[in-house]
Amino acid sequence: CVHTENCFVRISEIIAVEETEFNKKQRNIGRWHKMAKLHAFMARNHRWRCSDMTFWCVDEHLCNQWIQALKELLEMQKSRPKQLLVYINPYGGKRQGKRIYEQKVAPLFSLASISTDVVITEHANHAKDNLFEVNIYKYDGVVCVGGDGMFSEVMHGLIGRMQKDSGIDQNNPKASLVQCNIRIGIIPAGSTDCICYSTVGISDPVTSALHIIVGDCQPLDVSSVHHNNTFLKYSVSLLGYGFYGDILKDSEKKRWMGPMRYDYSGFKTFLSHHYYEGTIVYQPAKHTHGSPRDKESCRTGCYICKKSEKQLAELHKECGLKHEESEEEWKVIKGKFLAINAVNMSCACPRSPKGLSPAAHLADGSADLILVRKCSRFDFLRYLVRHTNQDDQFDFPFVDVYRVKCFQFTSKLSEDNESNVMDIGKKRFGQFCRDHPACCCNIVNSTWNCDGETLDSSAIEVRVHCQLMKLFARGIEENCKDEAAYSQSSVEQLL
Repeated sequence: CVHTENCFVRISEIIAVEETEFNKKQRNIGRWHKMAKLHAFMARNHRWRCSDMTFWCVDEHLCNQWIQALKELLEMQKSRPKQLLVYINPYGGKRQGKRIYEQKVAPLFSLASISTDVVITEHANHAKDNLFEVNIYKYDGVVCVGGDGMFSEVMHGLIGRMQKDSGIDQNNPKASLVQCNIRIGIIPAGSTDCICYSTVGISDPVTSALHIIVGDCQPLDVSSVHHNNTFLKYSVSLLGYGFYGDILKDSEKKRWMGPMRYDYSGFKTFLSHHYYEGTIVYQPAKHTHGSPRDKESCRTGCYICKKSEKQLAELHKECGLKHEESEEEWKVIKGKFLAINAVNMSCACPRSPKGLSPAAHLADGSADLILVRKCSRFDFLRYLVRHTNQDDQFDFPFVDVYRVKCFQFTSKLSEDNESNVMDIGKKRFGQFCRDHPACCCNIVNSTWNCDGETLDSSAIEVRVHCQLMKLFARGIEENCKDEAAYSQSSVEQLL
């Protein structure tokens, strides 16, 4: 060991290793030396970057032993993918998915000796349909290059394929779904990239690519959404009725505006200030530890997610899912709501670093149900502003939050079976009211925003499936490796 400082690299952080020659004489050594060149990553504020770290020694035989041992160790790490199926959306979000993949991601995959089959999507649901046709079991993972919509396509394709191959009826809202063990990698290239931000801590294609290469694995809860025993969608981030549903519905008509349409539709929806009547029935998530207001954020290796998974498995083993449901108490809430939100994760993004529910967990088998009751426009604005700062966004008398494992929602219109004059008027003039919201009557129904896609049915049944799928991620790291970040001056040191 011929040096004055120590330097170490974790095996898990090494991407590739190769032999190289040093192109100049080293001071105080006086002769040429063989070296082992490591391609590892360094991290700062959740952002990962690939870095070449060069080690050398006097003994050429020892250097060769290093290289061989490292290659064998990298090969033995089964979590690292060897073959990936990649779907690229060249149209959505930033419309740069193909360029981002070719310039930033593909070279890293090649360096790590990962083979890829690339599919450029040509229309909506291309990736979803393709996943029902290809042999998915020969791949170590599926990578989507695009935004949250692209991820949703891949998720629906993978989960749907697993249920089909296992003979599970997705239309049965009480069915116990088969876990999808094929991991999904997200290379962010969309407008918001909420799912990537909430599971990695940053929306950066290089960081996501490195998470894929090292084989990280983050379980993720998935909610199934049904209407009248008919499967509608899966959701992993936001189910929003009222405010967020109205924003999405209005923004879909203004796609020509690009990402600015969300700001425009958000401002317009805020000014309209519509509320909706309905009934929510839910089952509390008694199996999980903590609450939506305990300030216990979900981080890498989250103990709450691990305990919840273990407790759910024990409950299902002891009494079975159906028996457990029949014994659980359902709670009923009726009222007038400006927004009804159910989130499986914090839903953090650059504009809202803490998200809609800062203490929501990625894999505890529950969702945080947030009810914003009818209030003044000023109070609602105060609530929205809390999403952008560090204040408790649930500390309002008109906001309630519950941790649930399933819930049902029925709008007031669906509940009313009497054909009185007011009901007839609502039905007859409903379209006029929807087209002219300034009219004196309130809009009867909103639209559900399911991970950025609209649902036609207002009455839905939602069930959370614990750790139904897995991502190439490790959750948000509490203290990103700032202290272990490698500066340029310490990259090349003697061993």
